[in-house]
Amino acid sequence: MARPGPMSLALPPFAGATRRLVFANLIAFFGFAVFGWAAPRPIGILLGHLALVPAAVFRGEVWQLFTYGFLPMGILGTLFAMLTLWFIGAYLEDLRGSRWLMELYLFSTAAGGLLAALLTLVHLFGLRPELITLGAWSPIFALMVAFSVIAGDQEILFFFFVRMKAKYLVWIYIVLCIAILLKGDDRFGALTELSGALMGYVYTKFAPRRGMALGMSERYFGVRNDYYRWKRRRAAKKFEVYMRKQNREVHFDKDGRYIDPDELRKDPNDKRWMN
Repeated sequence: MARPGPMSLALPPFAGATRRLVFANLIAFFGFAVFGWAAPRPIGILLGHLALVPAAVFRGEVWQLFTYGFLPMGILGTLFAMLTLWFIGAYLEDLRGSRWLMELYLFSTAAGGLLAALLTLVHLFGLRPELITLGAWSPIFALMVAFSVIAGDQEILFFFFVRMKAKYLVWIYIVLCIAILLKGDDRFGALTELSGALMGYVYTKFAPRRGMALGMSERYFGVRNDYYRWKRRRAAKKFEVYMRKQNREVHFDKDGRYIDPDELRKDPNDKRWMN
């Protein structure tokens, strides 16, 4: 359940998956800053292979679907992105756990980037596969959408001063992204953010509460155990047929477990064994 009342200015816990994601983005920011100062020419080549370029993805550079979400966006962009990641991520991690938050972040990064890349193939809004985008706003937008789905009526402080419900803040961001997509300069970036937001909604609504990895592992072990039980029942039936040919009777239960003959001879109404 969501916490009642507005989110205050008190700093949330800085731990778990939230801290790891913030550190990953900060390491990338300062690492590229130092590398760009020391070797400005190679940094441009490196960014060209790590940022999201649909044409490059379709040529085989599929790692871009993850790496673009950790590339630096400038000082102010990175500052506001990391603050949002800290506040929203800590809240979601407290509700759903570290595994769920990490999966949401990575899934919305990759799936949102892939959806945006595919849409450039149809030249939606005049976009082309040669365009480029980078930055963490696509998965962070997904976290905001997840927050609005889980606790849409929770009041938060927009820019630390304006109090509004989370679902209204998300709609403001959606409208701004649509406006940029229609008339702005970074239209591919806006499309990627909207795609990430959509994937965040899909994950929040349909993924298991404990995460897809745990859900898939539980399903795998369930299927594996059903297979082993089927093999045991099949072997038990074959053994019963074999023993009948030897003029002997053996019995197994519905799960293929051997039943002791003494248990079959017991009278279920006989309570003397309880004395």
